[in-house]
Amino acid sequence: MGFGLLPKKSSFNQINELGLFERQIFYRKERSFCRKYIGASSVVLMEDSDSCSNGESESSMENEAVVVPLRKMYSCRGRKLSSVVARICKSLSWEVAKDIPFRKAMRKYGFSRSINAFNMIIHIFAYARMHMEVHALLKDIVFYFQKAGFDLYKIFHLSTLHTPYCATTSVFVSDVLIKVFSANKMLDCAIDVVTQARKFGLQPSIYSCNFLLKCLAEASMKEHLLNLFEEMKSFGPLPNVRTYTILINFYCKIYQGIEEAKKILEEMQKRQISPSAVTYSTYIAGLCRVGEADFALDFIRDLRDNNKPLNCCCYNAIICKFCATGEVNKALSIFGEMKSFGIIPDIHSYSILIDGFCKSQNVEKAIKLIEVMKANNIKPTVVTYSSLLNGFCKIGAMEIAIKMFYELENSGYKYDQTAYSILINGFCAQGNLISAYKLLVEMINNNLASDDSHYKRLIRGFCQMDSSNKMKYLSMMVQEGNLPDTITCNFIVNWYCTEGSVTEALQLIDRMVNQCITSNRYLYNAVINRLCKDGKPEKALEVIPIMLKRNALHVASCNTLIDGFAKQSNLKKAYMLHEKMQKLRISPDIITWTILVNILCMTGQVGKANELLRDMIMMGLNPDTISYTSMIAGFCKNGYVNEAFKLFKKMPHMPSVVTYNCLIDGCCKVNRVDKALMLYRRMQKDGVTPDIVTCTILIKGLCKRSKVEKAYKLFREMRPDPDKVAYTSMIDGLCKMRYVSEAFELFKEMPANMPSVVTYTCLIDGFCKEGRMDKAEMLLDEMRRQNVSPDVKTYNIMIYGYKRRGQLDLAYDMFCEMIDEGILPDDVIFKTLRAETDTMMPK
Repeated sequence: MGFGLLPKKSSFNQINELGLFERQIFYRKERSFCRKYIGASSVVLMEDSDSCSNGESESSMENEAVVVPLRKMYSCRGRKLSSVVARICKSLSWEVAKDIPFRKAMRKYGFSRSINAFNMIIHIFAYARMHMEVHALLKDIVFYFQKAGFDLYKIFHLSTLHTPYCATTSVFVSDVLIKVFSANKMLDCAIDVVTQARKFGLQPSIYSCNFLLKCLAEASMKEHLLNLFEEMKSFGPLPNVRTYTILINFYCKIYQGIEEAKKILEEMQKRQISPSAVTYSTYIAGLCRVGEADFALDFIRDLRDNNKPLNCCCYNAIICKFCATGEVNKALSIFGEMKSFGIIPDIHSYSILIDGFCKSQNVEKAIKLIEVMKANNIKPTVVTYSSLLNGFCKIGAMEIAIKMFYELENSGYKYDQTAYSILINGFCAQGNLISAYKLLVEMINNNLASDDSHYKRLIRGFCQMDSSNKMKYLSMMVQEGNLPDTITCNFIVNWYCTEGSVTEALQLIDRMVNQCITSNRYLYNAVINRLCKDGKPEKALEVIPIMLKRNALHVASCNTLIDGFAKQSNLKKAYMLHEKMQKLRISPDIITWTILVNILCMTGQVGKANELLRDMIMMGLNPDTISYTSMIAGFCKNGYVNEAFKLFKKMPHMPSVVTYNCLIDGCCKVNRVDKALMLYRRMQKDGVTPDIVTCTILIKGLCKRSKVEKAYKLFREMRPDPDKVAYTSMIDGLCKMRYVSEAFELFKEMPANMPSVVTYTCLIDGFCKEGRMDKAEMLLDEMRRQNVSPDVKTYNIMIYGYKRRGQLDLAYDMFCEMIDEGILPDDVIFKTLRAETDTMMPK
């Protein structure tokens, strides 16, 4: 076969003209003799000379018909490599070429011989216009240079032959090299090849330049892109319609400059380059992308009137945009307009419309479009049916969706991940997590990669579902090793802790560590928080060594634990943990110090708490509003209202409503109601809105000082509406001032389920003191109807009421009822009833 694979006009002389074999074989004969064998006969020589290395003697070469020099070649080191070159030259066989990759040649023959041999092979294939083979060889060299740290910019000089006879093949090689560099994101090298080729008088083809432009556009290398474009216009190759389309696509899709795209289109018209349908569709898609669908529609109609080339892609972009904005009927009208002008819709045209109707929950219209597709011999794809599945899921028709899913699968359709995801999400949206989970298992069994989002949604769904099976399915997912990420694991751990399953939470954290999923402090915080909430700070303390081992101990965890010990009144452990923090170089923050201030205030050590606050400031920490409020609350609780006011005035922050509430409560407790009212007015002036707690405290304080009218006025001004505590405080105040009827009217305003046992008891006490036992009995009966159980105070009040009326039999009946309800009377009741019994007994 040999050179028969080359173009018909080629000959050994033409191959010789390429200069491929010059300076490759050296003879010790005269230079004229050497020239004689530069051609095809020397190829035979090279192949035969390699046979010596395979065990044949040199004498066998003398029997050949071709006359060859009697002396040996200058070097025999590269005989085998030259044999490969010769065989490729004869056969143009890629099988021969691929047997010796560049890295292997470099290792065996060295750089100079390897690059020369590959250069010859590349040009042999290039002369035969064997593009893929040249591409593979150049890619092999490029990757080797890159891995070895060689200068990639030198490949052009090494792979092209700068002789008068090899311009055509060198251009071909340059074009392929540009594509190799461009395809592998070595764009600077590709640009350098274009520049160097021009220096040597080689003109890269329009195809390679367009390919480089496309890659520069995709890499958003705007400056290089425009420079190359301008060079092409100045030095060639002249831009064609493909070139301009690439520029328009860059501005429309990547760079988002629709005005620049318009200028490119206008330049095409000036240069009398007719845009193709692809050019127009690219520009139209750009218009739709920036929200100019109506303008795009006018533009396409203008093109149609001027007989410009259009295709369905031009219309698809507009149809897609109108569907995305919910204007599905308008999209359908454009679809009909497209067909009326002889442009046949493709699968995408139908799929876009079907998806639009399904998203707008018009599934019937989508089904009709699928029937039209089939009538026009366009087979719907999995994507088309996935849109229909999504439509059924949106209208809650999961039974129809799952039935269609399996029917289509039996018809030969192979569903992808998207179809399963749609159904899984549909079942999750309806709360049918078990069906969603079964589909997920089926999806995995069908070798489809599951998305982390599926696990996240299912896991969170199982955590939130109100069912006894949730633990079963959640455990199954966790046991199967489906732990998508740290965030989802945080969710599961939090759920375990909320349910009180701390052991399972810790086991899950261990599994995370074993699966190399990063565990963070939030996981352990959830565990510590739960244990402290359950009153088990000692158990929470056992988690600290694990956190230290995994470098997860944080000040927040320590704060939670210190607070847990404080609530258990275990101040010694709280202080011990604080000292441990400092030894571990975990700097206490403002929250830590605030907790310690609260601890000291709780135990009456207000002086020490105040010193601690001053220490915080001296250490450079800025106590926040909560820190100051905690200290003010401590002062007020322990009766140091003046000290509380001094600290209040020193606050660098705007006091919160809680701060004011603490001070107002402190004033009311020491009977300084006028001061409390002054604070109430000041907080409103400072823009701090009083809450229900503020008003309730003031109502209690005013009623205590017998200022019921002011309390009632404040009660009516309360916003938002008063709560149970506010009503009860006001009713109690009115009853104590003997305004029992007014208190009862206020009671009737309360919503049915609002009154508490305290509310009823206050009102019953008011009626009993007025001797209106019938009203008291009526309220007691209503308590029982509302499932509000009377307490010992309620019974005491009723017994005293009967006693004052002299109705001892009823008092004894109430006493017996109290015992039957399991409520133990106090000593006063016993002594009172005993005294009454003794006075009634005959002497």
